[in-house]
Amino acid sequence: MGEEMDRIESLKGKLIVSCQALPEEPLHSSFIMGRMALAAKEGGAAGIRANTPEDIREIKTRVDLPVIGIIKRNYADSDVYITPTMTEIDELMEARPEIIALDATISSRPGGISLDEFYTQIKQKYPDQLLMADCSTIEEAVHADRLGFDFIGTTLVGYTGQSKGSRIGADDFYILREILKRVEHRVIAEGNIDTPQKAGRVIALGAYSVVVGSAITRPQLITKTFVEGMEGKFSV
Repeated sequence: MGEEMDRIESLKGKLIVSCQALPEEPLHSSFIMGRMALAAKEGGAAGIRANTPEDIREIKTRVDLPVIGIIKRNYADSDVYITPTMTEIDELMEARPEIIALDATISSRPGGISLDEFYTQIKQKYPDQLLMADCSTIEEAVHADRLGFDFIGTTLVGYTGQSKGSRIGADDFYILREILKRVEHRVIAEGNIDTPQKAGRVIALGAYSVVVGSAITRPQLITKTFVEGMEGKFSV
């Protein structure tokens, strides 16, 4: 356990790179995500966030960095899609990510199960597994902190009905600063942190780590920003 915690402590003040590609994306491949993780490590990343057990297993053959694991899966009766049920938790446990992240918003969960019930189920079955709460509002972050999540993330700010219109970087990271004031567990800044300056700022504000994804690992979106800039959609 001591060695495990040392690996987690290695994330403090450092960059975690999200290496994900959904089935409809050009880079969808566990092999490619493994190489993406290796490239991230060579660039100085201290951790990886990854989707699906297949990708996680491949990534772990390429790098020895701590992994935040998720499974994105849609259910007809729910808006929650990040590790929504115990089925996904069980699948992730077979791949052994150091941290499992899950939706910790107030959005309706599959089967009508509350976050509190889901958290209790996970801890009863896997008491030693580290968990990250993907939140979209200050209130959700405070609630997740009180439940006992090991990490509180700003992952879903602006992506839920209750956070519509919010942006993690707005007003000098107001939402992040308020969360940092109100919670006791480690806070991981994530979501639309798309420049090195923003990444540095959230660490300076007190975030434990920062996750950057699309700005590093989704070339189709990176290319789009250049194309739009050349078309005059961005002011210079």
